[in-house]
Parts: sequence; C-alpha cells; structure tokens
Amino acid sequence: MDRPHSKTRAFLFLQGPHGPFFARLARMLRRAGADVWRVGFNAGDSAFWRDRRTYIPFRGTPDDWPASLADLLDARGITDIVLYGDTRPIHAEAVRQARARGLRIHVFEEGYMRPYWVTYERGGSNGNSRLMTLSVDQMRTHLEQSDMDTALPPASWGDMRHHIFYGALYHFCVLALNRRYRNFKPHRSITVRKEFALYLQRLLLMPAQAVERRVATWRIRHGGFPYHLALLQLEHDSSFQMHSPFGTMAEFLETVVQGFARGAPLHHHLVVKAHPLEDGRVPVRRDLRRLARQYGVADRVHYLRGGKLAQLLDEARSAVTVNSTAAQQVLWRGIPLRTFGAAVYAKPEFVSTKPLADFFAGAERPDRRAYTDYRRYLLETSQIAGGFYSARGRRQLLRQAVDMMLSADDPYDALHAGTAAPRQQLRLVT
Repeated sequence: MDRPHSKTRAFLFLQGPHGPFFARLARMLRRAGADVWRVGFNAGDSAFWRDRRTYIPFRGTPDDWPASLADLLDARGITDIVLYGDTRPIHAEAVRQARARGLRIHVFEEGYMRPYWVTYERGGSNGNSRLMTLSVDQMRTHLEQSDMDTALPPASWGDMRHHIFYGALYHFCVLALNRRYRNFKPHRSITVRKEFALYLQRLLLMPAQAVERRVATWRIRHGGFPYHLALLQLEHDSSFQMHSPFGTMAEFLETVVQGFARGAPLHHHLVVKAHPLEDGRVPVRRDLRRLARQYGVADRVHYLRGGKLAQLLDEARSAVTVNSTAAQQVLWRGIPLRTFGAAVYAKPEFVSTKPLADFFAGAERPDRRAYTDYRRYLLETSQIAGGFYSARGRRQLLRQAVDMMLSADDPYDALHAGTAAPRQQLRLVT
C-alpha cells in the first residue's frame, strides 16, 4: 500500500476522549517515525499524557487561542491535526486554521456503529462528515470491489464502566489540580465541580439504577401493549447542540409527546429511553411527566434509564430520535424511523420524513437492502473495530487506526481507490 513517508509528518493532538487512547496512539505514531505534540488545556489533559517532552500547556484565555495556535503550527511545522469531535470552540478554530493551511485533519468520534466501533474521518464528523453528501447509490458503486460480510449489530456499549471511570478521573484532575490553568473554560455549560459530582454519582448509583432499569424493562415487555420508542441523547452532546433544530431536550420531548398524542392509536404506548450516560443534569423524567399530563397521555408514556436497546427494539413498532447513533440498530431491524436533526444515516431510502402525527399513525418500513449497503459502506470505511475506554478495545483500535492516519487517502477515498487495508473481523468483547 502506498503511504507517505512518516518522517515528513508532524502531528498535533488537541483534546481527546477521556483516558489514555490519545497517548497510546501518539506513541505508535512516533514509532512509525512521525513527530508528535500535544496541547493540553487543563490538568485532566495533562494527566493522560505522560510524555512531558511533547506536552505543550496552553494557559491563555480563549481569546488568546487563535494566535497561539497559529504560532504553534508554524514553529513545529505541523502537517496533521488530531482531535476528538470537531465542534467544541478550540477544535472548531483548529479546523478553520488547518483548512486554510491545507493540513490534514484527523477526527475521532464515538462510532456511528457503536459500541464496538469508533469513527475515524478526515475533515469533520457527524453533520460535518462527508457522509452527509454521499448518496446510497454512490456508496453502492464504491462497494462493487468489496465482498465483506456485514457484521452483526451490537446490543450494548461494552465498556460503560470504563467510560464513566475515566470521565470521573478526568474531572477530578481538573477540579483538584488545575491551578496552573486558571484561564481554562470548559466547553460545557456546567462547572467542573458539578461535572465531577455527576460522574461520581453515576458511578456509585450504577447498581441501583441497573435494578430499576431491569424492572421497568420487564414491565414494558410484559405489558401487552404496542409501543413506540423515543431515543434520547445527552442535551450537551455536540450532535444535539450543533446539528439539530432543538436547543433543549424538553423541546424535543414536547414535539414527540404532542405528535404521539395526536397520531398514535389510543391503545399504543410511548417508551422514552434515556441515553446510557444520562446523569441527571437535565430533568428529563420531570419534563416528560409534565408533558404527558399536558397532552393527556400520562397513562401511556413510560420513562426508561439507559441500558441495552436490543431488548426493547425486538417488539417496537417505530422509533424517533433527533440524530442519535442508536438509530442504526433501529434500521438494522427494519423498524420505521423518524429523525429531526442532521445525521449521517438520514438517507431518504430508509428514514421517514412524514409529519410526526402521521408517522405514529402508520409509518412505512425502511428499505432494508439500501440500509444494508449503507452499513457495509461504513464498516469498510470510517468505522474501526475497537473502543476508546477499555484496554482490549484500545489494542484492537490501534491495529487499524495508525495505518489509516498515515495513508495518503481518507477512509472514503481509500475504498474507492482500492488502497484501503483489509478490515478486521469484529469480535464482540466486554
């Protein structure tokens, strides 16, 4: 496979997923001969990057960042920028400058086919992904030279405890050790102290909440009523904030409950499933109860904390979401889906555009063949088997990620040009 010589490459890492993944990735890039640097914005960033020689602390104000970044790109001869998500302010500025300079932009994100895959793209992700402009017919053309079997859909996150642990550790470091980063401003709206408290509370309450979730799931599955699913996201998630028409989760909930009340048959129920990482910073359950009473459907609306989606999908009539990646499991099962935000999977072949009341009254099934081709395309391009948070998941991920980053072609061009490396067969691990 034709690859650029890595000694001509200088990678600048910005903020990554909580935990050691970025440090492990950088170590392998250095072994390949590339120069690697990391900008840290707080003590949490510093804690997960042990190489002090390549760590560059940024202690300025947000207004200082554009000029500091430009100087850094010049001084270090940066050719590539690596980041996790492309919408937080410091990353959006980095993407802007990188594009102006013609630098490669490597964007990691949670998997579009999560939980056992992560997303790697060039230039942007989610609503800024190249997938937004690719049609299913174009994907089919590029797949003509591929005969990969479609992997089975995963049913759980796999490394949820690791995810929550690293999140709590990161925010503890920011809370307790951030004296040298007094100008740091988190991209979230709540304080670091509150963020840490929520992570810790979530970690401690996991056993009790698991019991509550199992009981609620059992009641729904044995209730004997047809039901529709509303799949929630985190209100502070970038996909919700940057690529949807809603400013708050309450706005989305009102749209869903109102549409359900107006269109669904009177014997149907609505199950509102929270995101697995929902931590209580948004009063979802309270808002849902208020709206259900307001629209006269309080006896037909149920709230469910996180957990596995597969058990509920097996008997669901339809599903609605803003742009959650959980919708991929909905489509895999051939269940009608309605979305509201920009999503990489929102193709006309398999996502409904009906008014919501009409959708609840009776929605058409998605084109299963079109979705199967779409899914194969993702698994051959931007989806890498593995995970950010568990040791086994990181090892699996690194086997593919470094070669993909060093490739001259981005994942989508590589498939079309025939330069893509063979993909790993997925082994489901927990």
